[in-house]
Amino acid sequence: MKKVGKLWLIGGTGDSVRILQAIAAHSFPCIVTVTTLTAPNLYPTNLLITIQIGKLDRLGIQQLCQQETMRGIIDASHPFAINISQQVIEFANTEGIPYLRYERPSLRSNSQAIYLDSFEKLVKGSYLKNKRVLLTIGCQNLSQFKSWHQQAILYARILPKLNSLEMALNAGFPESQIIALRPPITLELERALWRQWEIDLVVTKASGKQGGEDIKVKVAQELDIPLIIIKRPSLDYPQQTEQISDIIEFCYQCFRE
Repeated sequence: MKKVGKLWLIGGTGDSVRILQAIAAHSFPCIVTVTTLTAPNLYPTNLLITIQIGKLDRLGIQQLCQQETMRGIIDASHPFAINISQQVIEFANTEGIPYLRYERPSLRSNSQAIYLDSFEKLVKGSYLKNKRVLLTIGCQNLSQFKSWHQQAILYARILPKLNSLEMALNAGFPESQIIALRPPITLELERALWRQWEIDLVVTKASGKQGGEDIKVKVAQELDIPLIIIKRPSLDYPQQTEQISDIIEFCYQCFRE
C-alpha cells in the first residue's frame, strides 16, 4: 500500500508557527524540523504533526524525505539561513518534490538607514571606527568583528542561550558588553538600552517586522542614531510567497494525485 506521505515544514521562526497552525487547521500531516530544544514548545500539539530537532546536512535531508515520503516542502526558515534553503532546493529539484518558500515581507527602505550587502562590507569599511556600536545581528556573525574591538566599543545583543553566550565571549566581547534577551523587544526597551549604553551606531539585519526591524528604525529616527541594515542574502527560490493562503493551496496541490 502506498504511503499517504507528509509535508515538510522547515521551521524555527515565528512565521513557521503561524504556518503550522494553518496547516493543522486543514488536517494535513506534517513534519516540522527545528534546531533548538526549546522550539517545539512554540508549536501546536496535534496527532498529525511530528517535530524533529536537530540540524540537517545533505544526507539528513535525503534520509528524512525518504523515510517520511515527502509530498511537498515548505521552507519557512530565517531569511538569513540560506544554507539549509540552498541544500533543500537542490534536493527537491533532483527528486521532483514540490518546494515553496515562505519569505516574510520586507520593510520599505528607509532613507535615513545605511544598507549594506554583507557583513564583510561592514567590517572592511570604516563605519564602526571610534563608535559605540550595538550589534543586533545574532551570535553567528559576531566573530567577524574580532578585529574591531580595539577601534570601537562593541555591544552584542544575543539570545539567552549558553551557546550564544559562548560564541559572543569567543568573539572577544567582554561580559559587560553582552546582553541576553529574547525577542520581541518593545519600543520602550529598545530605546532604553540604546540610551543606557550611549549607543551612537546600531547594526541589524533586514529581518522584517518579525525580527524587530521596524522598532529599530523608529528608535533610530527618534534618537537620531545611524542605523546600518544588512540586506537579506539573495537566493533564487523556484517558488515563493508572502501569503499563508498560498501555502494552504500548495498543500492541497501536493496531495492531489
